[in-house]
Amino acid sequence: MDTEEAAPQRNLQRYDSLDAEAAIISQSHGNGSKAVDMRTILILAFQSIGIVYGDLGTSPLYTFSGTFPNGIRHKDDILGALSLVYYTLILIPMIKYAFIVLGANDNGDGGTFALYSLICRYAKVGLLPSQEPEDRDISNYQLEMPSSRLRRASKVKSTLENSQTAKHFLLCITMLGTAMVIGDGIVTPSMSVLSAVGGIKKAADAMTEGRIVWVSIAILVLLFSVQRFGTAKVGYTFSPILTLWFFLISGIGIYNVVRHDHSVIKALNPAYIIHYFKKNKKDAWISLGGVILCTTGAEALFADLGHFTVRSIQISSCSLVFPSVVLAYTGQAAYLRKFPENVGDVFYKSIPGPLYWPMFVVAVLSAIIASQSLISAAFSIIQQSLALGCFPPVKVIHTSSKGRGGICHDTYIHIAGAYNANDMENSYSSYNCIHHYNRKYTYEFENKVPVDELRQIMANPNFRSLPGIAFFYSELVQGIPPIFKHYTENVPSLHSVVIFVSIKSLHIRTVPPEERFLFRRVHPRELMVFRCIVRYGYMDLYNDESSLERSMVDRLREFIREELRALPAKCNSKDLLKNGSEMDEGETVSDQAKEEDIERREVVEREVEFVDREYNERAVHLFGVNEVVASKGSSFGKKVMIEYAYNFLKRLLRHSNDLFGVPHKRVLRVGMNYEL
Repeated sequence: MDTEEAAPQRNLQRYDSLDAEAAIISQSHGNGSKAVDMRTILILAFQSIGIVYGDLGTSPLYTFSGTFPNGIRHKDDILGALSLVYYTLILIPMIKYAFIVLGANDNGDGGTFALYSLICRYAKVGLLPSQEPEDRDISNYQLEMPSSRLRRASKVKSTLENSQTAKHFLLCITMLGTAMVIGDGIVTPSMSVLSAVGGIKKAADAMTEGRIVWVSIAILVLLFSVQRFGTAKVGYTFSPILTLWFFLISGIGIYNVVRHDHSVIKALNPAYIIHYFKKNKKDAWISLGGVILCTTGAEALFADLGHFTVRSIQISSCSLVFPSVVLAYTGQAAYLRKFPENVGDVFYKSIPGPLYWPMFVVAVLSAIIASQSLISAAFSIIQQSLALGCFPPVKVIHTSSKGRGGICHDTYIHIAGAYNANDMENSYSSYNCIHHYNRKYTYEFENKVPVDELRQIMANPNFRSLPGIAFFYSELVQGIPPIFKHYTENVPSLHSVVIFVSIKSLHIRTVPPEERFLFRRVHPRELMVFRCIVRYGYMDLYNDESSLERSMVDRLREFIREELRALPAKCNSKDLLKNGSEMDEGETVSDQAKEEDIERREVVEREVEFVDREYNERAVHLFGVNEVVASKGSSFGKKVMIEYAYNFLKRLLRHSNDLFGVPHKRVLRVGMNYEL
């Protein structure tokens, strides 16, 4: 691998991955982190209240109801449960998320896959063989590592890179954690809204469970319809409502403590947890499923980090959210010490009479916001996992969220029981699909067409040249995909300019637009065959306002011109002197260099004009349509998984040209079967 000096502000680097790799690297952009003034941080902290904490803040609606589904046997059990709630809130939302997990962000982005991308970036643990040396030159790629941690990090990196089991396990737990957040985003909205709307039964006996469910469905439909207005507008709209909610639940909590039983603050002593488990044994362990509901939505603190900053979330957590929910649970426990029979509806029963209807309205609005916070979190991690190749290729539209299907249960307590029941199966099923995707990619990588064979194909006198540019898409970032050979064997003709395009997602947040395209030429020059790697970060938009086709052609022109600056002169002064030149030949050297420069510029401009002419003539986008079949002798289970489950799901997904905004009238699909 050699590197040649180019213009002062740009370098043209070549890597031996096809026959030469051209990487155009601009000046450094840093790692994406920017200093934020305190005023901006406080504004973001206020907005985060409406986006991040809806689910966590409305957990007092149902936590004690879920903890004691069969009623309270002894009043001291309330202290044990309250102590569990205290320390669960301290350990998970505060210590774990607000002060530890938020520090593991990827240039300001949070979520399970953002953390996974950091690991993949600095250790070769990805299952697809797509990591290239030139990717490390992207300005947003680098991250400084403290020297004190370097030795320990190197040992961990070495362990991960040398163990296939570790690589599979890392991806598996990443997908499992992601599936849990998505499952939370599916189940929590119905639980929160049903809990809030259920309070109307106290004042309206005509409201049956069935009617409450239908009212909740209507609210949820309305909620999803407002997602298209975007995070900023939703944050400004929801934050005042949720701020009012936190002030109300904290005030009501203080009221209940003062009026009913101020001794509940004894629950700060963790000894009550031990007494609770000794006394209730198995039932105490079962009640943990209800206690953990006090942390629902805590993962949104990390998953929604990309919309805010670490400091803004820490400020809103410590100054408002945590104190308010602690006071709310303390007040409910004080009320239950006096009225343990009302545990099934403790939130509304503990509200002072004059505040009932105002609190009901705010509770319903806050439950709607609670649903929105997990929707935002689920959207963020789905986009990340999609970009990293771990989610089916669906179309993602920013500032919009759409949902299908639904869950209907009689009460929110039943939904709480289903809270953690359905994630693991979906995670492992999707993992199997990705395992087969990895096998398919490996097959293409191992059966790529050698460059010499490509030259032979195009040099064949029976091979016809068609006017126009052909964009040939594949998932490979090295070499010519085997589907190209399949195409030329059946259609012995190709366009005048051929560009092999690979859309590649990197383990970084975003790729600067000027560094998005990597071009390289397949020699000899007269073939007019190029490779183009289009690089995206996991938060970049594939189909934005600019045309991918037009951007590639513009970048190809730049690449051809930049080749001129990178190519060495055909001769220099030393060569002339060796041939017997005299000292007065300095002028000859200068004249010859000028002539060579003019000649090369003319060649380059003719190539650029040729590209423009062919592009105006015709542009065709060729996509491979791959049918994956089980190899002979495969087990019955493998055949079912590949030929039925995998291919059925594949047909439901969007085509690549839809994802990248390629016009349908210019698309040509080439089919080929792969045996796995």
